[in-house]
Amino acid sequence: MKRDRALAYAAFAVVCIVWGTTYLAIRVAVRTIPPFLMTGIRFTIAGVILFALARIRGEEMPRVRRTLAEIAFVGLLLIGLGNFAVAWSEQWVPSGIAALLVATAPFWAAVLERLRRGGDRLEARRTFGMLIGFVGVAMLVTPRGAGGAFDLHFVVGALAVQVGCIAWQYGTSRAKYNLANVPPLMSSALQMLTGGVVLTIAGLAIGETRRLVITGQGVAALAYLTLFGSVLAYTSYVYALKTIRTTNLALYAYINPVVAVILGWLILQERLTWVSIAAMCIILGGVALVQSGGRPQKPVELSATEQTAA
Repeated sequence: MKRDRALAYAAFAVVCIVWGTTYLAIRVAVRTIPPFLMTGIRFTIAGVILFALARIRGEEMPRVRRTLAEIAFVGLLLIGLGNFAVAWSEQWVPSGIAALLVATAPFWAAVLERLRRGGDRLEARRTFGMLIGFVGVAMLVTPRGAGGAFDLHFVVGALAVQVGCIAWQYGTSRAKYNLANVPPLMSSALQMLTGGVVLTIAGLAIGETRRLVITGQGVAALAYLTLFGSVLAYTSYVYALKTIRTTNLALYAYINPVVAVILGWLILQERLTWVSIAAMCIILGGVALVQSGGRPQKPVELSATEQTAA
C-alpha cells in the first residue's frame, strides 16, 4: 500500500509539472509548425499510442454507433476546439498568460453545470468566485497585464482561449454523463484520434504546409507535447486518480499556471508585470472559491483527455 501511494504521488507530481510545461512547448512549437498541423499531428500520434495501450489492457472498442458518434463529438469539442484554441492563440498570447486564461475553465464548468437539467445551482460563493476571477482576466487583457504583448491579435487570442474553455468544459460534461461506461483509455484514444485527424486534414486543406518549417526546436517541442504532455501525463493522471482523493488531485489546476508563468519568464523572457502577477493571484483565488462551493459530486473516472487544455 505504501509503495502504491508513493507511486501515486509521483504520478501526481508528473501531472503538476508536465502539464504546466506544455504551454511553453506549445509556444515554441507554433513558431515553426502552424497550429492546425501541430495540434493534429500531436493528438493523432498520441491517440495511436493510447489506443495500443488500451488494447494491451484488454479494453474493447465500442461497437454501438451512437456511442462512437458521441466519442467523436466529444473529441471534436476537446481537441478540435479546446486544445486547438490554446495552440492557435499562443501564436500571439504569451505561454504564461495563456495558462492563466485556461485557469478560468472552472468558471465555465460551473455555468454549464447550472444550465444542465438537474445541475448544481450557482450559489453565492461560486458566483462571487467567478466575478473575482473575471476581474483577474480583465486585468490580464490590458496593455500592462499583457506585459508588452498587447495588440488586437492578443485580444482575439485571449477570447479564443475562453471559447476553447467553454468547448472543453462542455465536452468534459458530455463525456462524464454520456460515456461513463466506455473504458477511459479507449475513450480518450478515440477522442484524440478523431480530433487529431480532423485538425490534420483541416491544416492540409488550408495550405498550412506552406508555412511549415522543420527545425530541431519545433520537432522537439512537438515530440514533448505528444509523448510527455498527452501520453505520460494523461496515464499518470489516471493512475493517481485511483489512489489520491479527487479533491487533492484537483490541486494540479493551481500548480500548472504557476509553472507555466515561471517557465515563460525564465526561458522565453516573457515579461512579468505587477499587474499580471496580481491578476494571477486574483484568478486562482476565484478558482478556489468556485471549486470550494456547491455540493460535492460523486467522483468519476477520467473519460477524456482531461488536461490542460494543453
